[in-house]
Amino acid sequence: MNHPGRILIFHTAFIGDIVLTLPLVQALHAHLPASRIAFVATPLASGVLRNHPAIDEVISYDKKGRDRGLAGVIRLVRDLRRRRFDLAIVPHRSLRSALIPWLARIPRRVGFTTSAAPAFFTDKVRYRRERNEIGRDLDLLIPLGVPSPPESLPRLYPNEQDREIVQAMLERRKAGSPGFDASRMIAVAPGSVWNTKRWPAERFQSLCRMLIADGLSVVLIGGEKDAELCEKVSEGLEAERVLNSAGHLSLLQSAEMIRRCSATVSNDSAPMHLAVGVGTPVVAIFGATVPAFGFAPTGARDRIMGVEGLSCRPCGIHGGDVCPIGSFTCMNEISPAEVHRAVRSILAAEKRSA
Repeated sequence: MNHPGRILIFHTAFIGDIVLTLPLVQALHAHLPASRIAFVATPLASGVLRNHPAIDEVISYDKKGRDRGLAGVIRLVRDLRRRRFDLAIVPHRSLRSALIPWLARIPRRVGFTTSAAPAFFTDKVRYRRERNEIGRDLDLLIPLGVPSPPESLPRLYPNEQDREIVQAMLERRKAGSPGFDASRMIAVAPGSVWNTKRWPAERFQSLCRMLIADGLSVVLIGGEKDAELCEKVSEGLEAERVLNSAGHLSLLQSAEMIRRCSATVSNDSAPMHLAVGVGTPVVAIFGATVPAFGFAPTGARDRIMGVEGLSCRPCGIHGGDVCPIGSFTCMNEISPAEVHRAVRSILAAEKRSA
C-alpha cells in the first residue's frame, strides 16, 4: 500500500476499549514509523493515551459534554478536515464513529462490517466474535498489509511525574502507618460503571481482610466516582495496611500504582485493563458479562472468576443497574475465599519463578 502520512484512529468508547486498541496502534507504528498517528477519544479515556510513543497526538472529543449534538460533530469534522488525514481506522461501531471520518473527507476508511453504518468505510473487516478484542482490532490492519505482532499486549506509559506522585503517596502512607509495606501490595478495584458488574462491597472487604491477614498491604484503586465505595470497603479493616487512592490519582498514575503491586483484583472494568497495560497479573471477577465477549485478560498469570452454567448469564453486553431476575447469583456465588485463593496462586507462581 502507499504509506499514509497522517493516520487517524477513531475510538470514543470506554477506557478499557481504548486500552485494548493499543496493540493495533503499536503494530501500525512499528510497520509505518514515518507516519503520524492521531487518536480521537473521549476526554476521560484520553488519559490512558498520554505519553504513548506510538501516538503523536490525542484529539479529545467530548461527545456527552461540550461537543454533544450536531454542533459538536460539525466542529470535529472541520478540525479533522484541516488536518488532512490520509487514513482512518475505526474500531468503534457506532453510526457517529463511521460518519465523522466520511464527513471529514478522509480518503481511506477502515471499519468493521458490524458497524452501524459500514457503507461509510472504503475497507470493511469482519468482526470475529470468537476472538479476543485485541485480535479483532488487529484485524483492521489486514487491508493495509500490516502484520500482527506475535505478542499483542497493550502498553501504558506513566511518566516521571506520575512515578513521583505515586512514590510520594506511598512515602506519606508509610510515614503515617509504619505497618504499610509498599513491597507487598495488592491492588483492589471494587468499582464499575455498571452495578451488575460489581462484586458486592462486603465481599471485597472480606477479601481485603484475608489479604491483610497474609501480611499484605492493600491499595484501593478507582476514580472520583469510586471514592465512596472504596471508603466503604476500607471500613473495619486494619487501617495501617490500607491505602485508599480512589479519586486521588489520574489514570496513568493509577496504572503506575498498579504496576508496583504484586497482583490486581478487579471487576470487569477499567483497572483490569490498566493492570494488563503495565504487566501486573489480574484476578478478574465477571458477573453479568462473560469472558467470551472477548474483553477478559488472557495472560498466563491472570485468573478469571465467574459462575458457570447460569442460564441468565450473560444478561447484557455491558451489564446493567439491577439484576434482571433479582438474585444476583452470578456475583453472590463467588466467595471471598475463592478470590483469595486465586490471588495466592498468582503470588505462589511469582515466588516459584523468582
